[in-house]
Amino acid sequence: MIEKTKITRNYQITIPAAIRKKLGLRVGGDILIVKLEGDRIILEPKRRSITEIRIKLGKRIDWRYVEETIREVIEKG
Repeated sequence: MIEKTKITRNYQITIPAAIRKKLGLRVGGDILIVKLEGDRIILEPKRRSITEIRIKLGKRIDWRYVEETIREVIEKG
């Protein structure tokens, strides 16, 4: 997927909606990692670690919890 965006005078960019949607990016907390590889700028969403997720949810996360959550998502379709 290739999209175009402009750089504002404050050096800010807008991530095109199609890309935000495909990556599941949300306002107010999602963090992007910015890398420089040669002459390319790479933006990657920072995925939360299990520890961060556990703290946010306030519960233990083990394989049973993951399987249950996946099952619920599949059922909701």
